[in-house]
Amino acid sequence: MNEGTQKKYVHLQQILDELGSVVIGYSGGVDSTLLLKVAHDVLGDHALAVIGRSETYPSSEYQEAVALARSFGARYVEVTTEETDDLKFRENPPDRCYFCKSELFGKLAEIAEREKIPWIADGTITDDIGDFRPGMKAKKEKNVCSPLLDAGLCKEEVREISKFLSLSTWDKPSFACLASRFPYGFGITKDNLSKIDRAEAFLRTLNFRNYRVRHHDEKTARIEVNTNEIARLMEPEIRERITAFFASLGFTYITLDLKGYRTGSMNEVLSPDVKSSASS
Repeated sequence: MNEGTQKKYVHLQQILDELGSVVIGYSGGVDSTLLLKVAHDVLGDHALAVIGRSETYPSSEYQEAVALARSFGARYVEVTTEETDDLKFRENPPDRCYFCKSELFGKLAEIAEREKIPWIADGTITDDIGDFRPGMKAKKEKNVCSPLLDAGLCKEEVREISKFLSLSTWDKPSFACLASRFPYGFGITKDNLSKIDRAEAFLRTLNFRNYRVRHHDEKTARIEVNTNEIARLMEPEIRERITAFFASLGFTYITLDLKGYRTGSMNEVLSPDVKSSASS
């Protein structure tokens, strides 16, 4: 670990020590795993991880989150979130993430009050600032703090510290909730979330590293993989296995995005005005 990252790591420990006790929204991703690990190291059982379960969260991610929390002895609880019961969420407006985060942070606040823990924290990092993230509004409303952000950590530094701490997530691909796979305005249903979950799980069995399956209209799937993996996806055997499995899920048109995998591709159609109004 280089000197600059080392200083930020020490700063993160100091921030968490000053909090005294904290409830952490924990997903098992790169950022929240580092936050939980360091919080547990500093605060012990005064750090409580909350793992949310819903149709927007793949079962494989949930299982990994539980296994990771157990692996370093962190205290955790599970909570079921019901964002798919919210009509506004199901309508899938550009500020959809606001309703999802409001549901999650509301559950965290209930647990924090019950446990008499004064602080709620999430895994926001410097890379998240300036991106289109309507959930930030919900975070402000619930007074959620972000120790990784306060320590000035970016994704590369989070991975560097995670590797130093021997966390298996240090090189884990980024993940976003399954609701991000649908075009804005396309209604989100539990059945369609399940289809996307199964489609992406199948790509995972084929050892693709970064991927998304975007669900367009009722019959079209748009696959994104790293550009250096496009050639492998197009190999006859791999392509035929994918098309056969996706067809079994109900997709008629199975397409490949030649731009390749990228986060937030559904936001590319939004104007700056829409992004500004949805984030404020």
